[in-house]
Amino acid sequence: MRALHTDRAPAAIGPYSQAVEAGGFLFSAGQIGLIPGTPDFAGEDVETQAIQVFQNLAAILDEAGLTFGDVVKATVYLADMDEFPLVNAIYERYFNQPYPARSTVAAAGLPKGARVEIDVVAYRS
Repeated sequence: MRALHTDRAPAAIGPYSQAVEAGGFLFSAGQIGLIPGTPDFAGEDVETQAIQVFQNLAAILDEAGLTFGDVVKATVYLADMDEFPLVNAIYERYFNQPYPARSTVAAAGLPKGARVEIDVVAYRS
């Protein structure tokens, strides 16, 4: 098992790694729309936060030498399920067919009051 860290994504805000590689898989921690190196969200709205989430995930994947094309599973957590169509449209910008498996759930609360949080599992083929 190998923990990964990049300054191009927000530092962990608790006792966890940004991502861990094990057995050919990369497991990311959930990413919220924080601007790396700051305690600040990219914006208050779900669109701005979702775009930042994907930038953070891209940095973590890149640190491991992977891309969104290597992602096999994603989990999306939303503060408000009514925002699903907008987040789904942003999600589509980052993934191509065949799309990774995905779960989307409404969360009663996300870290720091985030609107969206996403984690991924990627496979190094």
